[in-house]
Amino acid sequence: MVSIPDEYLWMIIVGFIIAFILSFAIGANDVANSFGTSVGAKVLTLRQACILGSIFEILGAILIGYRVSDTIRKGIIDVDLYNGTESTLMVGNVAALTGSCIWLFVATILKLPVSTTHSIVGATVGFALVAHGHKGINWMKMGFIVGSWFISPLLSGIISVLVFLAIKFLVLNKEKPLEPGLRVLPLFYALTAAINLFSVFYKGSSLLKFDKIPLYGVFIITFGSALIVAVVIRLAFVPWYRKKIQKYVEECQVEETEKGKDMETTLDNDDVSRRQLIDDENKENIGKNELEVSPSGKKFPMGANLAILSEKLLTPSLLNGNVIEKDPSTPQSKIPSNFSTPESDTSCHSSAPLLCSPVSAKDKNSKESGTPGDSIESVADVKIEVDLEVARSAVTDKPETIKLFSFLQILTAVFGSFAHGGNDVSNSIGPLVALWIIASEGSAAQKTQTPIWILVYGGVGITIGLWVWGRRVIKTLGEDLAKTTPSSGFCIEVGSALTVLLASNVGIPISTTHCKVGSVVSVGRVRSKQNVDWKLFRNIILAWVGTVPVAGAISALTMYLLMFTI
Repeated sequence: MVSIPDEYLWMIIVGFIIAFILSFAIGANDVANSFGTSVGAKVLTLRQACILGSIFEILGAILIGYRVSDTIRKGIIDVDLYNGTESTLMVGNVAALTGSCIWLFVATILKLPVSTTHSIVGATVGFALVAHGHKGINWMKMGFIVGSWFISPLLSGIISVLVFLAIKFLVLNKEKPLEPGLRVLPLFYALTAAINLFSVFYKGSSLLKFDKIPLYGVFIITFGSALIVAVVIRLAFVPWYRKKIQKYVEECQVEETEKGKDMETTLDNDDVSRRQLIDDENKENIGKNELEVSPSGKKFPMGANLAILSEKLLTPSLLNGNVIEKDPSTPQSKIPSNFSTPESDTSCHSSAPLLCSPVSAKDKNSKESGTPGDSIESVADVKIEVDLEVARSAVTDKPETIKLFSFLQILTAVFGSFAHGGNDVSNSIGPLVALWIIASEGSAAQKTQTPIWILVYGGVGITIGLWVWGRRVIKTLGEDLAKTTPSSGFCIEVGSALTVLLASNVGIPISTTHCKVGSVVSVGRVRSKQNVDWKLFRNIILAWVGTVPVAGAISALTMYLLMFTI
């Protein structure tokens, strides 16, 4: 046990507490990115995602997390300025943990998928500005990091799209995609294994002696293992998987046939019920006012109108509680008569409650006075939601490709979790490592290697956060931002994880959130023009923009207050 001077003890204790809370928030906000698409594509359950995340987040933190930790604790600011004033640097790291923790915790409560990397970098800059002004910051390194924030989502999106287009050409566009998919499957597994192994052994952890392996040895381990994986997949896994997928496809065909028969029976029963409803309402409304509902001028009794429309004129997708915007190019017979627009104000009728769109008194008054009412804005919102749902309903995989890419997506999700553990554990324990080493060395230079037990401490905090709150952001990125399927989810995870791993090996603390969102949006846009929820994407961008200044401001305020204690 290292002897800690009494004057530093309170900083160490507070630092460990805040770092754990910060790790918890990172697990809730960021780890979800690794498994969001897998859960969204229904490949993994939330529980399975948490179990796999627990294992591989900690492994990533231990095996490659120390590299980015070095950048966070002494690459952004000039630690030489604190020689002789080590207590100032320690207080600064407490302030950085506080600023990042508060902002990230608030963002997680609000379900905002912000960058934990942005948060800790902004907080570090915040305390440095208070301590030494602009001289205390390595602006060149900071500029390099800031540049990576814009490059990472773009690069991640490009890689993911290229992988998706290749899969689309080689597998998805084929009339029978099973055999082409099985042929390229060993290649995908080998590629995934190679990238993971190279990231672990190239300039590996000195604590595990991986740094002693020469470059040629790293290549032998990486590509030799990848070749073995490809051979095993081809000889053992592919034949077994072929039988399993063929059986799955047959089961799907039988299920579709049974669903078709059930639907025909249901429609026949509904047809009888609707006709009886029409007859009953026609009898009740004889002699009442009539309403035109047809371009030809044919009139129906009021009250029978909606029932007739729901039976004859509306498609099944519109009977889902959604309505469509009234458009001049759309035949009148296709518009629900109760639909509220500035030109029509038909009340709802109980014969077709799913089509109801009540018009408020405010809307009526606004239409009478010629002033646009709130209904216009709601019409636009409803139309956007309907367009989004219609577009996403078309984003599907064939049964063969669903099964083909399901297990592969699990592997790439694990890949992403491992990469995240290596890159983002530094966001919570970087300042903590600085506190510990300064207190134990008595020097601001921090020459000691990152202790492995602190990496484990940060990984455990991240894991707990994933289990407790991870579902919040999983839904946002896995389902709400864009619809994902096993094939597109695989491409998203490969592109984002590869980008993160490349950055981790170089020592650049890029944002895993940016990489994941960049890949989700890019692949989602390629699959369908209207698949992406651009409103949600805009809100995410706004949250990104506010992260650095808010975390920096909280850190700066904390630093200013703590300066009175030293």
